[in-house]
Amino acid sequence: MARLVVINHGTPPKAADRKTVKLGRCDQEAAQWFLRRGFVVAFALRRGYGETGGVDEENADGCRHADFVRSGLESALDVDAVVSYTSNLPFVLPTGVIVVGQSTGGWATIAYNSGPHLKVSAFINMAGGRGGHVDGVPNRNCRPDLLIDAAKYFGKTATTPMLWIYTANDSFFGPQLAASMWRAFTSAGGKAEFDQLGPYGQDGHRLFFGRGGSEIWGPLVEHYLK
Repeated sequence: MARLVVINHGTPPKAADRKTVKLGRCDQEAAQWFLRRGFVVAFALRRGYGETGGVDEENADGCRHADFVRSGLESALDVDAVVSYTSNLPFVLPTGVIVVGQSTGGWATIAYNSGPHLKVSAFINMAGGRGGHVDGVPNRNCRPDLLIDAAKYFGKTATTPMLWIYTANDSFFGPQLAASMWRAFTSAGGKAEFDQLGPYGQDGHRLFFGRGGSEIWGPLVEHYLK
């Protein structure tokens, strides 16, 4: 039996592209990093993604009054369903699960930590957030003030120390916004190691799944999981 890693995907900037989102692959660099270390890796699509489509339950309900708390909690429900199912497989350890998420998936990890998660012992947030690229414009965010407030809300009840990784040239959640979310989360009681890395490629938001990315984030994750 092996320890489980659940990897959670982000969201395309255009709503119409949600149906094109596909499952991660075991031959991807991010998955291989964990597989080589003896973990079982699980990918899953949340509600409203992929060929089956459906209602976007994690939608923040527009920009003006964006509800990033509700959005995150809806994502967390799907992550919890994946954890509950895959941790009961006969070749998987039932506890000690690691939840990793990039972008919207990262926001889901923050939200998930704020509620019950008896089987999960580690959360890794890779460039997590919501509301980036408003109208398709890089470095333009939807109500960053509400995103920061939501991070504070989740921090009040988060119980497991997290790892947060962001980059200097993230076009969705730049350094100032990332640091503000982390400060709000930790000031409310949440515990998180915050690593603000240098630039990666053309857009640091792609670090986790990008080529050579594991050489950068890998040592940080390895240290966190010790």
